[in-house]
Amino acid sequence: MQESIGKVPDLQGLAHRSAIMELLSSHSRCLDRLDAAGLKALYWPDAQVDYGGFKGSAHEFAGIVMVALQKQYELTQHRVSNTLIRFDAETAFTESYVFAKHLVRDGNSEMVFSGRYLDQFELREQFWKFRHRHVVMDWSRTGAVEDERESQSFKALSKGSQDANDLSWHYLP
Repeated sequence: MQESIGKVPDLQGLAHRSAIMELLSSHSRCLDRLDAAGLKALYWPDAQVDYGGFKGSAHEFAGIVMVALQKQYELTQHRVSNTLIRFDAETAFTESYVFAKHLVRDGNSEMVFSGRYLDQFELREQFWKFRHRHVVMDWSRTGAVEDERESQSFKALSKGSQDANDLSWHYLP
């Protein structure tokens, strides 16, 4: 495995990596825009997740997590980086760092989560999708914030939203 690090991939290898990276980015967007249907579409019907408090069907989790995020948080941002991808035939294994910020409904505090996603993807009929996700927590913290969205400096900027009012729905149909 270590001997392949740094080796220039062929075009097919780049295409497979690109598809997996798009899945990871799309997963974050679905969480942040409360898009349960979009999240389900990223997982195979028999896929499983391990989010600590929920271990089971990814499709079942998609509905549960959206309700929880909407109830507790006004906005979230899930950022994925430092992704390592290893292929084994029709299966890909990834480790990605996740840095997620959650603005609590009162707007006065945020929960910040730092951890990793250990994902398994499977290629079926030319489509990669999630087969399994395991979330690993490295640390988390909650702290007060000073909400400056309506301050003079930022008042004129468009504001993000968890729902279909977010401008990204118009840019990314």
